[in-house]
Amino acid sequence: MPLNRRDFVARSAATAAGAALAGGVSVAAAAPAAAKGAEPQDKKAPKKQAFTVMGTTDLHGRVLNWDYFTDAVYADKAHNEVGLAKISTLAKQVREEKGWDRTLLIDAGDTIQGTQLTYYYARVDPIATDADTAPEHPMALAMNTMEYTAAALGNHEFNYGIDTLRAYEEQLDFPLLGANALHAKNDKPAFPPYVIRKIKLPGGPALKVGILGLTNPGIAIWDKANVAGKMTFPGIVETARTWLPKLKAAGADVVVVACHSGMDEATSYGDQLPWGENVSVALAEQVAGIDAVLVGHAHKEIPQRLVVNKETGKTVVLSEPLCWGQRLTCFDFEVELDKGAWRVTSLAARVLNSNTVPEDPEIVNLMTAQHKKVVEYVNQVIGTAKIELSIAEAPFQDTPIIDLIGKVQADVVKAALASTAYAGLPVLAQAAPFNRTAKIPAGQVKLRDAAGLYIYENTLEARILTGAQIKDYLEFSAKYYNQLAPGAAVDKATLTNAQNIPDYNYDSVYGVTYDIDIAQPAGSRIVNLSFDGRPIDPAAQFVLAVNNYRANGGGNFPHVAAATKVWANSDEIRNAMIGWVKEKGVIDPADFASVSWRLVRAGVPVF
Repeated sequence: MPLNRRDFVARSAATAAGAALAGGVSVAAAAPAAAKGAEPQDKKAPKKQAFTVMGTTDLHGRVLNWDYFTDAVYADKAHNEVGLAKISTLAKQVREEKGWDRTLLIDAGDTIQGTQLTYYYARVDPIATDADTAPEHPMALAMNTMEYTAAALGNHEFNYGIDTLRAYEEQLDFPLLGANALHAKNDKPAFPPYVIRKIKLPGGPALKVGILGLTNPGIAIWDKANVAGKMTFPGIVETARTWLPKLKAAGADVVVVACHSGMDEATSYGDQLPWGENVSVALAEQVAGIDAVLVGHAHKEIPQRLVVNKETGKTVVLSEPLCWGQRLTCFDFEVELDKGAWRVTSLAARVLNSNTVPEDPEIVNLMTAQHKKVVEYVNQVIGTAKIELSIAEAPFQDTPIIDLIGKVQADVVKAALASTAYAGLPVLAQAAPFNRTAKIPAGQVKLRDAAGLYIYENTLEARILTGAQIKDYLEFSAKYYNQLAPGAAVDKATLTNAQNIPDYNYDSVYGVTYDIDIAQPAGSRIVNLSFDGRPIDPAAQFVLAVNNYRANGGGNFPHVAAATKVWANSDEIRNAMIGWVKEKGVIDPADFASVSWRLVRAGVPVF
């Protein structure tokens, strides 16, 4: 791969940053004097100078504008487009406009999980093998070529285990930052907390831009199996208070935080940890010395939000670009010399839409071989289906496709417990409508069809719950619905998402039957809960097949995180589904589908 402009300087410096000790790294990133965009240093230079920090977040394995679950160009109703190839075109335009030596490119986390492209290089042909024979990770290949300055760790970076994350880190030409990702044995940073990049500006010393990386404390819950006893994740605000003075002492004129934490959205895990999940606004309000925050994790588009720091009265600029490479944030800075040091005089954020530009052919060409290999992988035929199964109506009524997920999970757990003391207990299973666009076509079924039902790398566990606890679990899940009086008009667009609960935190339970009375307030909605045709015994014991996210406390569902674990598996539920279809050969709803639950109002079905 030929080196393009600034490659030698920028990549050598970034490699040094990635290898530096966790006390932070100071990196010179000056372009050669002849580089495009460089300006002569002379006494007549304008007093005010400009530079731009660009940012992405929650890329989730999107390199090309391609959907591996549908094997087609990505498409949605809003006509968005995705991928680093699009972002690369936008970034090059900004660099040409502003000057290549006056721009930085950073990311706020969640890069290596989310598509079959990145799954393939974590599990099928893994990068965490011998360094001499391991393939190059597609995200590393693309982001190195695009000359990223730094990236914060996201929680999904830990989905494949620390060994895979370290192998990915080793392939990067820039540092993965995580000031609050600590070694459990000594509480020292396991990754560089920050990096300082120098930008040459005329008329004064090099401007030092400090980039602090912070990740989500929820990792301790969501990826407990991968990090327990190895790493800890203290609070974002608390950690930033420790490191901001150190960045200033290291000479940072400007501080940008790449923070894998939403602005102020509701938490996914409740009060299980003392620190909040989405605290970027609190970070800006409570920690002095921050100029800008690149926000991640919430998958929202917020071009600019201004927050006043309570200690200094200074305005901090926050921006969250839409996930998957759909938007690129630009923090446009203006600085001037003040007593020999650079001072920010103006700062604004904006987002650029990736659907306005073509894919960068340089990135597309880099991906040719890997893309082809993964397309062949996802198009393997694994069975047939008697009828089409769609998940679109799953939030509103029991659908066969959700029953299929429950059936597969229950079958796996029953087989695992067959020779144990728990073999006699009935097995139930939770499932959520992760992907409203997923469907299994009638006729030939390919691997991507089954994989599309389960888009997360969750694994399966078995926990013991009582009948009373199952009812509590379902009551908690039923908070997903807004209350609707008998006779009121039914609008699916407003029926769900009560209290900002996402689809992935709405569980149904396979193996029992029940009604959800949405005319009642949350907490009093589950009626006619039965098992095997009889009202459920509150004291009876059941095995609940549950994904590791939920079992570890994700969503803060009652009882399950504290329940006795009787079995766990390290293989993804997605693979269990693929294996089940391969073994059966034919997907026939008659083998697993039933009307297990209904939405009702005063006993009258809503649908």
